[in-house]
Amino acid sequence: MWLKRFLTPVVTLAVLAAAGFAAYHTRERWLPYVFPPQAETKAGGHDDHDHDHDKHDHGHADRVKLPPQAQLNLKLDVAAPVPREYWRTLLIPGVVVDRPGESDRGVPSRVAGVVTDIRAKPGDTLKAGDPLFTLQLVSEFLQSAQTDLAKTARELEFATAKRDRVAELVRKGTQSGTTLIEEENQVKRLTTQVQAYRRQLQVFGLTPAQVDRAEKGDVITQVTVLAPPRAAPPPEVAAPSAGSTAAPPPPDVYEVQELKVTLGEQVQAGQTLCVLANHQRLFVEGRAFKSEADALAAIAERKVPVSAEFADETAGVWPPQGPLLIHHLSNQVDPATRTFGFYLPLDNQPRTYTQDGKTNLVWRYRPGQRVRLRVPVEKLGTPGRGGQAEVLPFVFPVGAVVREGPEAFVFVQSGDVFVRKPVRVLYEDRTEVVVANDGSVSEAEFVVRNQAAAINRALKAAAAGGGHDHDHEH
Repeated sequence: MWLKRFLTPVVTLAVLAAAGFAAYHTRERWLPYVFPPQAETKAGGHDDHDHDHDKHDHGHADRVKLPPQAQLNLKLDVAAPVPREYWRTLLIPGVVVDRPGESDRGVPSRVAGVVTDIRAKPGDTLKAGDPLFTLQLVSEFLQSAQTDLAKTARELEFATAKRDRVAELVRKGTQSGTTLIEEENQVKRLTTQVQAYRRQLQVFGLTPAQVDRAEKGDVITQVTVLAPPRAAPPPEVAAPSAGSTAAPPPPDVYEVQELKVTLGEQVQAGQTLCVLANHQRLFVEGRAFKSEADALAAIAERKVPVSAEFADETAGVWPPQGPLLIHHLSNQVDPATRTFGFYLPLDNQPRTYTQDGKTNLVWRYRPGQRVRLRVPVEKLGTPGRGGQAEVLPFVFPVGAVVREGPEAFVFVQSGDVFVRKPVRVLYEDRTEVVVANDGSVSEAEFVVRNQAAAINRALKAAAAGGGHDHDHEH
């Protein structure tokens, strides 16, 4: 009896020890059934620590820390966004053209003659009154007009002297007043003839000094053709375009564009001798389709500014060109291109250089230069409700926004940390992105205006490598 009480605990303890030993060595077989993995007991398939870690990573999945060296390498442009008015634009091709009746003018010969000297060559810059050509006169009519002027001038001298003698006799009472009236009428008639001959010779190109010589009997055999003066621009185009800072040249500056005659050539009255050009005032000719005519007419009526991008211009050499206004629309459609022209006045800007003692002009814009016109057609933004003001959008450079499928993001800087924020894009072209001002980005934040794609790649690389900037215990 006593032995039974002693052996029972010993046997029980041995059995339990054997069972524990066997359970320990076979734990890989039965443990998954007794204590299922967390993947079966918890949603997400991680233990408590991993689950907490995932929650932490989820909170930082849209942010990345960049060291100062990386920021310097990217040359980041960071600024607080400012809402502003923005118009969706229509990109229309254009070209710089001359203003008809203003830019170019021909210089005709007023008399028949032989070209004996050419004083201005193509490319020369000159002012009104500068000599262009010397012509040897061959017009018999002009020679006769000079002879008639000299003859009439002498008759006027005789008639004036005779009138003075008669006036003296009338004063003494030895001659009647009727004779004096006749002599005064004769002087007036001859004076009128002299003035008519003088004006006629000046019309044919003689200078006042040459006419004085012809009046004294010195026959003029050659004339000098001078550069004509230019008319002042009308008030609506006299003011320079917005943004023009260079002072325009005087309106009477010309450049010899083309010679029409050769040395020794005989020319007739009215024949063009050369073509002078002044590119101070030009047109930008845009080419649009007929379906765009109504929108362009509305823009012209409201005087909405149109921005222009000129091809082959080096940034920083000239001041920025301000917006232009539509002057008029053509009412003819080109049957080949099915487009019509519309025209915007353009004030040119010159620079000068001196060569061989002569001052020459270099114009910023030249006829034939290609232009891209951005014509505003739709104002973007959120209309105000209940009497509230309109909500203007944010406008960023195209490098400020990165896309992933249908989503678009910008990066906001906070020290060395860059946070990715989703935004709604209203409009995008090759240079700018318009973002809705809906609270996704505020004016108090600092948005990266470039290198958004590079920062997004750094964010993806950090996420793929499991990198994060916090410590924890396992």
